[in-house]
Amino acid sequence: MARKYRRKGINILLYNKKISMEQPNLEYIKQLSAGDIEFENKFIAILKEEFPKEKAEYAKLLSANNTDETALIVHKLKHKLNILGLQKAYRLAVSYEEDLRRGDARQKNEFAIVLETIELYLNTL
Repeated sequence: MARKYRRKGINILLYNKKISMEQPNLEYIKQLSAGDIEFENKFIAILKEEFPKEKAEYAKLLSANNTDETALIVHKLKHKLNILGLQKAYRLAVSYEEDLRRGDARQKNEFAIVLETIELYLNTL
């Protein structure tokens, strides 16, 4: 049995598969900043500026079935996952990037959930 969700223009189809989603956090950024609030704010501003552009580029390339270029965007995005404390999502991105390089986009639904979670989180900052 499949469940279909529609969120902000992304169709997500899950096949009785529970995806344990970690919650993004700023712990890594806080460690890097060593208490420098200005640094933290600049870092967050960069994430908030870059992430939506990269997410849109990802969606465009994926819908065009351009798996090689999609893999490059996933490569860029996976570093943001790590910065936001999403280790499981980072491992998913590594696996997905490798799959995309082989022309396999089967993990797109799981990755879409990760991207949506990050977008919602960044909108709260």
